[in-house]
Amino acid sequence: MTAQPEYDVHIIGGGLAGSEAAWQLARRGLRVRLSEMRGTGERSPAHQTDGLAEMVCSNSFRSDDDEKNAVGLLHHEMRRCDSVIMAAAAKAQVPAGSALAVDREVFSAEVEARLQSLPTLDIVRERIDTLPDSGLTIVATGPLTAEALAGSIGKATGSDSLAFFDAIAPIVYHDTIDMDICWKASRWDKPSKFGGEAKDYINCPMDKDQYLAFHQALLDGEKTAFKEWEANTPYFDGCMPIEVMAERGVDTLRFGPMKPVGLDNPHWATEEHPNGRWAYAVVQLRQDNKLGTLWNMVGFQTKLKHAEQVRLFRTIPGLEKAEFARLGGLHRNTFLNSPVLLDRQLRLKSAPHVRFAGQITGCEGYVESAAVGLMAGLMTAAELGGLEWQGPPPTTAMGALLSHITGDAEAESYQPMNVNFGLFPPLHEVKKKQRKEAYTERAKQDIGAWLQTLAPAA
Repeated sequence: MTAQPEYDVHIIGGGLAGSEAAWQLARRGLRVRLSEMRGTGERSPAHQTDGLAEMVCSNSFRSDDDEKNAVGLLHHEMRRCDSVIMAAAAKAQVPAGSALAVDREVFSAEVEARLQSLPTLDIVRERIDTLPDSGLTIVATGPLTAEALAGSIGKATGSDSLAFFDAIAPIVYHDTIDMDICWKASRWDKPSKFGGEAKDYINCPMDKDQYLAFHQALLDGEKTAFKEWEANTPYFDGCMPIEVMAERGVDTLRFGPMKPVGLDNPHWATEEHPNGRWAYAVVQLRQDNKLGTLWNMVGFQTKLKHAEQVRLFRTIPGLEKAEFARLGGLHRNTFLNSPVLLDRQLRLKSAPHVRFAGQITGCEGYVESAAVGLMAGLMTAAELGGLEWQGPPPTTAMGALLSHITGDAEAESYQPMNVNFGLFPPLHEVKKKQRKEAYTERAKQDIGAWLQTLAPAA
């Protein structure tokens, strides 16, 4: 008699994608082994803890607007799929205006606790160095896949992974911010989802001279040196280092992370100030934990050397005495040329027992990574149940993202991408002003019918 395998599915990687895939499978009564390297004494260059679903470069899932924003629509669809990532985010949510931001530690702990409650899921702290030769497997090791496993993947695909640089932003202790200079406000006084006053961000104002001096200092600042093999590796635009943005023009930052529009400075409004009430540029900080003791410098991903970060960022008005819980950094991310290597069910064409999920597929962003993990879990559940997989319609956020990854993107120029309405089948007949609402309305109708095709949870 042939021995039965110990698990139905082996998931490699306990980040957001792997955690979501494990949740979807184990909730359907399937036996899952979730292997996570952190906890063995090893970590990636960017991770700081051993917790599952650790958020590294930001604590934000970005916009939660499901009526006019593609990522907010993706939140909505994942919630309807009973996503563990969305449930944990609700438990760990911190004020961030119309965005969905979380306390990182609370979020990670909540994901891990929910997964540990599933009787058919085993979380094993172990490093996997090679792709399994058999057995259904989901690889969700993310863009920082360990070197040995990355080599095994390269051998299986017969091609090199693509690569790009990613950067993380500094985090400041709240009690070192000078609130006599800074003030709390959301842009255009847009109210928080939590109710109350629209004061979800701390704002640091700059006049023109201060901004121009800061811009020049970014250009002149000492940066992390590149290794020879890194010289031609591109940046992902969504995590562009602030000094690289500065190189694109003197006003680039003022129309990007340092834009002052919609931020009325109450300190300047109550006194004679040469700039009036409006700053020339504004640095924003977003709450990073529930206690409100840590604040993330929004859009300030950087590859400046650490000493240079401290020196330069303390020239920002209100941050002259800032102390940093974490400084910014730079790491190299890798991803597959998925339109070539994967089929429409995220399976490796050369080894169809292996699926890939998350950022290693070339999606970009926490919520997109989790969504691809969710779909990989559902695909695998359907396969094990003998059901024909029907993917979410391309008119939905999940379907549009999946289609882009698995074949609709141009393979020769394939680069990481966030979900956006440009991936959706167009609605040319709808007037431009109403088009975003039309996309989300269509998606919400279509996702409902698709949900009826899924195997129910146990």
